[in-house]
Amino acid sequence: MSGDAVPTTVAPAEAAPAEAARRAWLDWLAGERRAAARTVAAYGADLAGFLGFLTRHLGAEPDLAALAALRQADIRAWLAARHADGLAAASRARELAAVRGFFRFLARRHGVDNPAVRLIASPRSPRPAPRTLSEPDAAAIAEEIGAGADTPALAARDAALFTLLYGCGLRISEALALDVRDAPPAGGAEPLRVRGKGDKERLVPVLPAVRIALAEWLRHHPDRRPRAPLFLGARGGRLNPGVAQRCLRDFRRAQGLPEHATPHALRHSFATHLLGAGADLRAIQDLLGHASLSTTQRYTSVDEAGLLRVWRAAHPRAGAADAPGDTEGGAVVEAGMLPPAPGNRRP
Repeated sequence: MSGDAVPTTVAPAEAAPAEAARRAWLDWLAGERRAAARTVAAYGADLAGFLGFLTRHLGAEPDLAALAALRQADIRAWLAARHADGLAAASRARELAAVRGFFRFLARRHGVDNPAVRLIASPRSPRPAPRTLSEPDAAAIAEEIGAGADTPALAARDAALFTLLYGCGLRISEALALDVRDAPPAGGAEPLRVRGKGDKERLVPVLPAVRIALAEWLRHHPDRRPRAPLFLGARGGRLNPGVAQRCLRDFRRAQGLPEHATPHALRHSFATHLLGAGADLRAIQDLLGHASLSTTQRYTSVDEAGLLRVWRAAHPRAGAADAPGDTEGGAVVEAGMLPPAPGNRRP
C-alpha cells in the first residue's frame, strides 16, 4: 500500500451504525473513487463533525433511521452552529457538500434517501464590495492620462477613452466595441447607444466633458468612416483591451495611484460617485445595464457615508433630529434611524 492510501478497515461491530456507514463511505472514496488522502481526511473530519453535532442535537448517537428522519430544520441548525463557530461560507459549503456525498452513498448502499439534504441551499460567500477610486483620482485619470503619450493623436485617444469610461460608466468591452458613427457630437444632447451583455442595448446620457474629449479624438482619427472602430490600435484595427489596461497600469504606477485603478474601477467609481451625490438606484441600474437591481445594490456598501449625507439633506425629519435641544438627535441620525414622531413617543 502506498503512503497516500487510506486504510480500508472494517468498522467494529460496536460502532454506531452512522459511524460505521461513515467509515464505509471513506473506504469507498479511497478505494473506488481513488480520492486523494487529504480529500478523504477532510471529508471524514467534516462528516465526523456533522455526526457529532447530531449526537448533541438529537440527544443520542444517530443511527441510519435517525439520518433518514432528519428534517431541513436539523440541517439548518447544524449550518447555523458552524456559522456561530466562525466558519466562513465557503467552508460551510464544503462541509455541506461532504454531507450530501455521504447521503448519496447511503441512498445507494443502504436505501437511506433523505431529500432534506438535497433541498438545503449551499451557503454563499458575500460578493466583495466594488473597489472604487476617489473622485480626485478618477478625475486625474480622465484628465491627465494622455499627457505621457508619444503623439498628440494617442494622447487624444487615451483621454477620450478613459473620460468615456468614467463619464458614462461603460465596461471596457462596450467602449471598444463602439464605431465612429456611435460617437455623440460635441454640443449635442443625443445619448450614447451602448450594446452591453446579452446584446442588450441601452441609452446613456453623455456629459459635455465626454463629448469634448471624443470630438478632440475624432479630429485626429485616421479613419472617420461610420463603421470604422471608434478607438483604434497601432495597426489600425480595433483597440485591444489589454493595450488599454496596460496604458492605465503604467499611468497609475507613474502617478502613485492605487493598484486597483483599472478600467473597470472607473465604472465602479462612476456608479458610486453618482450614488453618493443622491442619484436613484434604479437610474444607476439602467445606466450600468444591470439586469438585476441586487447587482447595483452592491454600491450602497461602498458609500454609506454619502448615503447618510443624502438622507440628512433630503429627509424631512433629518433637521428635527439635529435641532438644538434634541439630545439624542445626533445618535439617532448616525444610527440611520428616525426619531419617533410627535404623539407616537413610547412612554
